[in-house]
Amino acid sequence: MATISVPVLSSEGGLQAYLRSIRAFPILPVEEEYMLSRRFSGHGDIQAAHKLVTSHLRLVAKIAMGYRHYGLPVADLISEGNVGLMRAVKKFDPERGFRLSTYAMWWIKAAINEYILNSWSMVKIGTVAAQKKLFFNLRRAKAALGHYEEGDMASADVTKIATDLGVPEHEVVSMNRRLARPDATLNAPVGEDGGMERIELLVDHRPSQEAEMSARQETDLGQRLIADAMENLNPREANIIRLRRLQAEPMTLEDIGKSYGISRERVRQIENRAFDKLARAIRDASARLGHDAPEAAQFLS
Repeated sequence: MATISVPVLSSEGGLQAYLRSIRAFPILPVEEEYMLSRRFSGHGDIQAAHKLVTSHLRLVAKIAMGYRHYGLPVADLISEGNVGLMRAVKKFDPERGFRLSTYAMWWIKAAINEYILNSWSMVKIGTVAAQKKLFFNLRRAKAALGHYEEGDMASADVTKIATDLGVPEHEVVSMNRRLARPDATLNAPVGEDGGMERIELLVDHRPSQEAEMSARQETDLGQRLIADAMENLNPREANIIRLRRLQAEPMTLEDIGKSYGISRERVRQIENRAFDKLARAIRDASARLGHDAPEAAQFLS
């Protein structure tokens, strides 16, 4: 099927020129369609497939025009429909006894539907069969109830549509709002001269690069100062500081006391003394480096 060439709807020629060009391909009689289908399915005759495809291009255009209200280019709708038609020709079994147009209609609509779901919104709309059904039938259901406005529907109308389509009411409300407000690009120009894009007006609440760099440098400095200051502690003091101040889940004074065979109050005294030693060592080291001394508590708590 990859070698089949069909007329293309281009921006230069326009829709009317394309429709005139495909009218040059006649609709096939039943007998000829059957023989061409057998030649392609049985012998891979590409010319037969080409004739089957081109004779149904008007069917694709007619179906595609029914999807114009989704705001997508008609050329793309027709192009996707033609892809579906080619798939139908490839899979068509002439021995089943029905016309190619009857079989191809499903493939054409499926290809166009898939294209619309993937292109209409950057946020995927239809993820399950019920949502896809709602997407493609909501406008028709609203029209049947005489509801043509884009705003929220009355509760009774929502209930009626949800019941008829077999979907929850909240999905009807959500889909109706999404269809009324398609995606808007952040690159759209704003202002009288259009010299600025909408994205430039958004406020970035994240810290600036300078603030992040300063915070990292302060953290690195504190870690180095603490590592050096720990050298001023004896092994028991250093271990108690690690267990009480440098763990995600600090040990209790009682548990540490049991491991050393001392009271919880004695552990608290050792911890406080060790903390004071660290604070003095950090202040002295900061002074030698010419930095303002960071508070030891911010790194050890």
